[in-house]
Amino acid sequence: MAKDVDLSSKEWRDLVFEGKNKEYGAYVMRSNSVKRHNRAMLVIILILAVVAILGIVVNTVIAAAEARPEDENEQALVEMATEAEEEEEEMEEEQQKYEEPEPEVIKEDLLNTVKLTEIAIMEDDKVTEQIKNQDELKEDDTAVGAVNEDRGVDNIIDAQEHKNVVVVEEVKPEPPKVEKPDDNKVFTSVEQMPVYPGGEGALLADIHKNLVYPPVAAENGVEGKVTVSFVVTKNGSIGEVKVARGKDPDLDKEAQRAVRALKKKFTPGKMNGHAVNVWYHVPITFRLNK
Repeated sequence: MAKDVDLSSKEWRDLVFEGKNKEYGAYVMRSNSVKRHNRAMLVIILILAVVAILGIVVNTVIAAAEARPEDENEQALVEMATEAEEEEEEMEEEQQKYEEPEPEVIKEDLLNTVKLTEIAIMEDDKVTEQIKNQDELKEDDTAVGAVNEDRGVDNIIDAQEHKNVVVVEEVKPEPPKVEKPDDNKVFTSVEQMPVYPGGEGALLADIHKNLVYPPVAAENGVEGKVTVSFVVTKNGSIGEVKVARGKDPDLDKEAQRAVRALKKKFTPGKMNGHAVNVWYHVPITFRLNK
């Protein structure tokens, strides 16, 4: 076989499949082999090109990344130095703005000084003021042109003390207004409950003194406890009376009557410092002597 024979040519393919079924799959595959080989070569070339490009890109990025921190550090140092210089300049400007206040000049008219007498040559008969001799001047402790420091300083201090004086009046807060409760309202609970003279024990004792055991209930042997509710008015007397928990009609009526028969007055209950009407509850026990 010659070396210059092209195995992928149509002539070679027809020679190989001469007298054979060309519709068979091998003939089709041999016909398309050239295209497959070309595609494979293109794919390989593309892959190699991509790998080469990636290598170049990676090397470039790594080199840039290695060089970047130094640049950033230098940039940061430059920025910090610039900021420090700007802050120093701002502080110097602020210090220049705040100048020391000039001392207050005290007016000369506040000083109490002795008037300097002018000397004039006049005739003796025209002199009206008495001229002191040297001995009198020595006895006088006031020097010509001297300053009366005591009085002058006092005036200066008074002038300074009374300058820019602001009088602030203390405003006292008004006490909270306490509303007076409604006179007709009956409270179930108050700040200070009503108190019977002698306390709860004395109240039960006085109620039992007023009790008369109902004959019908006694004959039937009815015993038990009746809870009576009544209103202690704002003047300490007893108002409405009702049975909160009953036992027997006769016992209930007798318990109400015994409460109404109380003669002593309560110390009334209070709300916000005012006497008010309050519901009061008391249990009354009926027990037969056996």
